[in-house]
Amino acid sequence: MRLKLEKYHGLGNDYLVFDPEHNGMELTPERVKLLCNRNLVVGADGILEGPVFKEGKIHMIIWNSDGSQTENSGNGIRIFAKYLKDADYVQKKDITIYTDEKEIEIHYLNEEGTRLKASMGKASFWSDEVPVEGPRREIINETMVFGHIPYPVTCISVGNPHLVILMDEISKDLVCRIGKYSETAKQFPEKINTQIIKVLDRTHLQTEVYERGAGYTLASGSGCCAAAAAAYRLGLTDPKMIVQMPEGTMEVEIREDGEIFLTGDVGYVGSISLGSYFTEQLKLV
Repeated sequence: MRLKLEKYHGLGNDYLVFDPEHNGMELTPERVKLLCNRNLVVGADGILEGPVFKEGKIHMIIWNSDGSQTENSGNGIRIFAKYLKDADYVQKKDITIYTDEKEIEIHYLNEEGTRLKASMGKASFWSDEVPVEGPRREIINETMVFGHIPYPVTCISVGNPHLVILMDEISKDLVCRIGKYSETAKQFPEKINTQIIKVLDRTHLQTEVYERGAGYTLASGSGCCAAAAAAYRLGLTDPKMIVQMPEGTMEVEIREDGEIFLTGDVGYVGSISLGSYFTEQLKLV
């Protein structure tokens, strides 16, 4: 038995697409961890499982590289939409994709499906919706300590939990230093994604991301949305902005009703067919 996977990336944030229609093997947390291992098998920041058809609707499951599942992924959802077009599951310019938590509208902006706009829902700063332990409150510029250092943090849910810290200068080393403490901090019962951001002007900001369940990543779609929502709520940006990450930019627009739209590019890497040796290894975990 061979295992067939398709690989894509959004600004360096790479995912494998596992289509149940083309594979007989069931994904498990241990199998996901092994497939995402960059030294032993294929390697990726996560796996997108689908399409799963329920009542005529297209559903997907988003796996992190550590074998956990996540509620939302801005890059993942656009990559999956690109795969649906490549595999001839859809021909329309507008489609709806469902996860366990969200209903996401996708608009293809070109014929190739490489540039897409996704509706990412509304941001919530309420502690019980992120979630963050303690009394119910909006967490905006609240001081929290990670690794014995206090930071002014804003916590947000955009379908998944995010921690945003405004800084004068940002770097990979700095977000990793904070993220290794913040991801599993006791106040975050479901763990948390960490972004440090630098506002360049009213329409541009930079961000570095440490993802829950994946570690440092070159880009994050939901992280872009969280960073933009935090900067806008703090009064530092306009509602439409460009978010710069190490491998490129995405556009975020926050409408008057609070709905967030994410626009960006995704690319197809290639098709991967795993032979009997690797499939036998996967069966053992």
